[in-house]
Amino acid sequence: MSQIYLRQSISFEEQHAPLSLYELHQQIREELEVAFPESYWVVAEVAQVNVDRRKGHCYLTLVDKGDDARQMLAQARATIWGTRYQMLGRYFEEKTGQPLKAGLKVLLQATVRFHELYGLSLDISNIDPNYTIGDLARQRQETLKRLEAEGLLEANKALQLPLVPQRLAVISSATAAGYQDFIHQLQHNSYSYTFETTLFPAVVQGNESPASVAAAMAKAAKYWDQFDAIVLIRGGGSQTDLSCFDDYKIAAAIGHSPLPVITGIGHERDESIADLVANTRLKTPTAVAGFLIDRFREAEELAEGIFDSIRMFSAQQLKITSDKLERLSLRYNNTSKQLLQTNKDKLEQLSRGLLLKPKSYLEAQRHAVSNLEKDIDSETKAMLYQHEKYLQELSVCVEGKSQRYLHMKEHDLNTLVHCLETEAKSKLQQRQVSFTKNSDKLEYNTQKKLQHENHRLRLLEMSIEANNPEKLLLRGYTLTLLNGRIIKSTKDIKNGDVLETRMKDGTLHSMIVNVDKNE
Repeated sequence: MSQIYLRQSISFEEQHAPLSLYELHQQIREELEVAFPESYWVVAEVAQVNVDRRKGHCYLTLVDKGDDARQMLAQARATIWGTRYQMLGRYFEEKTGQPLKAGLKVLLQATVRFHELYGLSLDISNIDPNYTIGDLARQRQETLKRLEAEGLLEANKALQLPLVPQRLAVISSATAAGYQDFIHQLQHNSYSYTFETTLFPAVVQGNESPASVAAAMAKAAKYWDQFDAIVLIRGGGSQTDLSCFDDYKIAAAIGHSPLPVITGIGHERDESIADLVANTRLKTPTAVAGFLIDRFREAEELAEGIFDSIRMFSAQQLKITSDKLERLSLRYNNTSKQLLQTNKDKLEQLSRGLLLKPKSYLEAQRHAVSNLEKDIDSETKAMLYQHEKYLQELSVCVEGKSQRYLHMKEHDLNTLVHCLETEAKSKLQQRQVSFTKNSDKLEYNTQKKLQHENHRLRLLEMSIEANNPEKLLLRGYTLTLLNGRIIKSTKDIKNGDVLETRMKDGTLHSMIVNVDKNE
């Protein structure tokens, strides 16, 4: 039975000889060229982009994740050859505003290719940027809807920006030109205002920027009580590097921020999502610096206006009181004159009526009138004195209250200025002490590193010197060479070869007669 099975197996192998891997791949390539002779429009997500700077070719990794972004349904390699990539890459960037990069969904015209060595791949002949533009717009709208649903779209705008935002948490790259311009403009403002800035470094362009900016925002939020506002700036660079500011992570970090956020991303196109979510949006870092300086100037002008209002109000109150006193004095003088004239007329009437009475009665009445006149004059003077005294006290009271109110407001302003100066000097001293400590630490670590490297260098020199062939010769060792090469085995020589043997005091030349090999 086994013999029959063996004969059948041999017969089958004779009819179907095995293929080499190369032959199998040739058949696969031929079948694919027949099955897919034309190019096809394919929708895929770019997972990886590698550009050969020397040859100009672009190598892509395309994936299809379907509806579930966590599950990968398909993956393929694709190539855009040098000349075509220069044209398509520039066209795609002009239309979409960003380069071909990982994370974008694209519509590609591709031809199926199979290489015996490299396997299946796609040759890209065209790209439709309108599909990517639509997908980016859809992602932007989805991000805005998500922020609105979570209550983050207007959350930061609801925060009150201080009248004088002096303590600033700055989120930017330390090497960015926009950051340097921002700091220079704040430190050299024409009004000599003092700002306290703390940099929270972050990557502000590229695929790493959303996570980096969000992490810096979270770190600044931990110390929210030490700052008045957060400034997110990024100046310079191309427009294509700014798409990261449409990312949900950055927008959510701004929405969750306990401090008002001011953006100066540095572009003239439509507002990014980060601009829409921020408390205050400005175009450039220098515009942010100008805005902050203007806030200081407005606060100063407001304080000056309040001081002028207090001084004007006091002057008006003094003028009103003075006019009132003058009117009261005039009214009392008129009343006294009318009263005296009335009594005088009455006395004249009594005098005419008493001319016919006896002289004694006249004298008695004259004496009574004199007393009455004296009483009236005395009472009138007393009344005038009391009203004049009351008016003086009222004037002094009004003037004192005005002066006290003016001094109180002036004292409050001086206290505010003193507090600002004291706090600024204290922060400057702290920064100087911290800088001195870090400088000493850096100098100590540098010296320690240099000592360690010098010691290691001396050890290496000693090791090299110990293995010097000249010293080995001095110890009694010899060095055998054939045609200038060192002989390490008997297999390298044969009978008749002329060898050169170097010793410490000379060189020997010998011919091989016989070679005895160790068994």
